[in-house]
Parts: sequence; structure tokens; C-alpha cells
Amino acid sequence: MNYNSFELLKRIYFVRTSGSQEELKAANIIRQACETYGVAAHLEAFPVDGYKVNKAELKFLDPDIEVPFVAVGMSGCTPEGGITADFVYVTSIEDAKLNNIEGKICLIHNKLIDNKLYKQLIKSKPAALVLACGDVYLEADEVDLDPYKYRERHYSLGKIPAVCIRMKDAEQIMLKAPKKVHVEVQQDEFKVDSHNVVAEIRGEKYPDEIIAFSAHYDSVPYSRGAYDNGTGSTCIMEALGYFAEHKPARTLRFVWCGSEEEGLLGSKAYVEQHKDELEKHVLNINVDMVGVTLGSDIAVVSAEEALVNYIRYLSYQKGFPISVRSGVYSSDSTPFADKGVPALSFARMSPRGGASIHSRRDVIDHLSEDNYYRTCEFIEQFAESLINSFKFPVERTIPDNIKEELDYYNLRKERKGPGRPF
Repeated sequence: MNYNSFELLKRIYFVRTSGSQEELKAANIIRQACETYGVAAHLEAFPVDGYKVNKAELKFLDPDIEVPFVAVGMSGCTPEGGITADFVYVTSIEDAKLNNIEGKICLIHNKLIDNKLYKQLIKSKPAALVLACGDVYLEADEVDLDPYKYRERHYSLGKIPAVCIRMKDAEQIMLKAPKKVHVEVQQDEFKVDSHNVVAEIRGEKYPDEIIAFSAHYDSVPYSRGAYDNGTGSTCIMEALGYFAEHKPARTLRFVWCGSEEEGLLGSKAYVEQHKDELEKHVLNINVDMVGVTLGSDIAVVSAEEALVNYIRYLSYQKGFPISVRSGVYSSDSTPFADKGVPALSFARMSPRGGASIHSRRDVIDHLSEDNYYRTCEFIEQFAESLINSFKFPVERTIPDNIKEELDYYNLRKERKGPGRPF
């Protein structure tokens, strides 16, 4: 086994954000790579959010302070000419409940706003938000002010115009204690196309049973996404090369998902566009981040506990150390499980202080080809043992505890208690 898939990583080693021309370029590179193995592939388009900032202003007053910032996409617009209002720091959900912030401009010490907090902010009616990203220990040139945008889970509740600054600047602003702030955001909001790349190898014995391999190929702004998730994308290409040569008993569907970084949008689009045949899908094998030099392999299983034990037993047989647990993994396996398809995600997680993701630091230098191919080989051994089994051994059921976790993940239920810090 070694179909030279790591070389494909070097060909998609560029920023490829949701709905961009670069994402489409990467999709076509992947499609063409499938065809080199004699496997036809095609693109499936789906709509995602796009926006264009026409005007943005941010100025703290009394004392006057100006810092670099970006407007937050899909957050709506202020009135023409902007808003000048009292500046307050909202430290928590309880802070947003207790204090009158209506009509004020609020600093939130995070970029990814927790859903519970956002719901409370909608109720409390601030005029605008100032979000913060990065780390107080990092200098300006180490923190990208990336073009962040609200996700549907936010703006479906309502829009609060927002800008984003660096965390270090937020700390300095609080020390200077400005009393008022002026914010203006004017933007156009629209839809653009993202794409899934889909290829199929038809099964020779049980063609109506489908095992779907998935991995996302998009990246976040500024990131060339070598680790997250160029490696997952090339890992399932390695599997495609292997099964193109070693014909499977069951049908294999390979899905390279676009716009995962925007909320698993590609896999959500796939299960929706293929809902009429989803009952034929007996398993989803997702790969999200492998090959890192410093790290350890994991598998998270959204299926019966027997599959957890099977992976663990196989790891002992093959001498491949991997930590396995049941649960919900925040990747493209989750929409499959949410539709009743047993699913799991493989990953090799870096330790704290190791390779990072979601920034310009996600570069190929921190990857190991040996680790990459070792993980690819184990995934193929696992997959082949199920794909070619006499009777498919995985029950097509999602346990109740996993269903409940899916409800929490998809915000259909709220966990009791204070929730996670924001």
C-alpha cells in the first residue's frame, strides 16, 4: 500500500475557503486525481453564505483610540453613518442578563460566540458588538484578523452588527477605559456555490450497500490547511487508489466535502441531496487531520459500542496504538450519524504546544509521511475487513446516548447547567 497520495497534499497546499475560486480549484484537482485511478468523479454544488463589506469604521472615544479591526460577515448593517454609543464589556451570560446593555456597544472576549450567550444578547438588544480573537501574548503580526462571519445558528436568531479586534488590543482598550465607541458596518450579503467532490467504486457482490468515505478539503482564511484537512482529503484518496485496484464487495462512495469549516455544510448538503438513497448507506468513515509528527491517533464512533471494541481489538492485532471512544465528533461524520447512518471519524491529534490549526501555522513542515501512511494503512485495513465481510457486521442503528449528544450538538436541546465558558 502506498498510492503516493501525500504528493496530492502538495498540490492543494493553498488557502481554499468556503465558496471561493480557490476552493473550486482544489475540488477540480481532487476530481482529476480520482480519474488518474480510473474512477469517475463529479462536483455537486450547494449554496453557502457570501458577503462583501462596503464600509467599516471603529473608533473608541474619550479617550480616542484606534486599533486594527475587520467587519464580521453576515452580522447585518448599522444605520448609514454608524452608531456612537456607550461602551461596555460583557463578561458572561449572567453579565448580559443582569446589566442593561440595550443600545450599547459591547466587547465580547471571544470570536466564536457561544449559542447561549448569543441568544441572551439578542434578548438584551445591544446596538453592536466588538469581538476579540487571538492571544494576549501574541504580537500583531502573529494574529490574523481573518474575515470571520456569523454562522446560521447565530443570524437565524437575529443579527447584531459586529467587528473583530485582536485580543491584545482588547486588553489595552479595557485598561484605558474608553466611555463611548463608534461603529459602522455596511455590507452586502448573498449566496455563492461551494462544492462536494463525489466518486464511486461499485461493489461486486453487494452493490446496494454503500460505505461512504468522507473528508473536508476546505480551509479557513490565511491557512493552507495542510494538517486540517489536506491530510484527511489525501488519506481517503489513498483508500480510493487501493480499492480501485482491489475491487470491493460493497459499493464505496468517496465524498470530499466543501465548507466544513463553516459548520459541516458540505456533509449536510450531501446527506440532503442523497436522502433518497441514504438508507443504502451502511457506514460512514470520516478522516479529519492525520499525519502530524507529534500526536496520537484517535477514533470517535457514533454507532453501536461493538464497533468501538472492534477497532480496539484490530489495533491490538495490528500493533497500531489508537484511542477509541463512542461519541460525537465535530466533523463530517456527524451529519451522517444525525440521519441514522453509523459513522466514525479517525484523526491524529497534536498535543498542546504541537502543530496548530485554523491559522497560517498549519503548514506541511509539521507533518510526517511515515505517520501519515501508517494511519492510512490502519484505516484501510479496518475498512477492508468490513467492506468485504460475508454479512455486514455493523448494526444500522444509532444508540440513544449518541442521539442525545447529536441533539445537543445540533442545538435541538440545551444542556442543563451553566454551559461552557465563552
